[in-house]
Amino acid sequence: MADTVLYEVSDGLATITLNRPEAMNAMNVAAKVALRDAAQEAAADASVRAILLTAAGDRAFCVGQDLKEHIGLLQAPEPGAGGGVMSTVREHYNPIVRALAGAAKPVVAAVNGVAAGAGLGFALAADYRIVADTAAFNTSFAGVALTTDSGISWTLPRVVGPSRAADLLLFPRSISAQQAYEWGIANRLVSSAELRAEAEKVARSLAEGPTLAYAALKESLAYGLSHSLDEALEKEDELQARAGASEDHTIAVRAFVAKEKPKYLGR
Repeated sequence: MADTVLYEVSDGLATITLNRPEAMNAMNVAAKVALRDAAQEAAADASVRAILLTAAGDRAFCVGQDLKEHIGLLQAPEPGAGGGVMSTVREHYNPIVRALAGAAKPVVAAVNGVAAGAGLGFALAADYRIVADTAAFNTSFAGVALTTDSGISWTLPRVVGPSRAADLLLFPRSISAQQAYEWGIANRLVSSAELRAEAEKVARSLAEGPTLAYAALKESLAYGLSHSLDEALEKEDELQARAGASEDHTIAVRAFVAKEKPKYLGR
């Protein structure tokens, strides 16, 4: 794995660290390829039961596309033809977001600083966001004459509502960690000094939990957002039958009756 992104697996927890602090973890080609590969590997690895996405440094989680590199990669023969923008969305950002959001295991994002553009998209693709009180969020796309990518057209309205999403996209600006918490972008707000320890604690707790049930919960929530109540009820029936037939369910019930902490197997 390229050193622009660090990847480590320990006791069922895969930790993915964006590692370009000198560039505010901006996404150059090497970083995008490395993050895509790490996210896909973590999602596919059955031994990984939770994923923690974090970043090196204390200034930024990820400021999105590395525009210094990007300006040199634009291959459009004339203004408006697209070129490198469309290519990197399809080849890099889409697979990254699909891997994180679609992983059949919980994904925690530890947002240590500025999350802008695709960086915001990566954070929103996680299931749970722990945010340092020094962090800030910015959509930024319109500021460089672009539209949304990295799933933001889907995730942001579902988190903050369509009206606030339109406001943030039409008038890109930084919002504070406190405002992000109030709007639901942050699930938990902690001091910058506490962030890494708190994020690891939460992620490891999820890694020790009922992985199949978490996967079913993710599937159920995603399905319910785009289907009718009757369809959601049918989906719940299907998923509950699957969860109820798992070894983890039997382990949980036996542990509950015995007043013990369950030790899940992830199957």
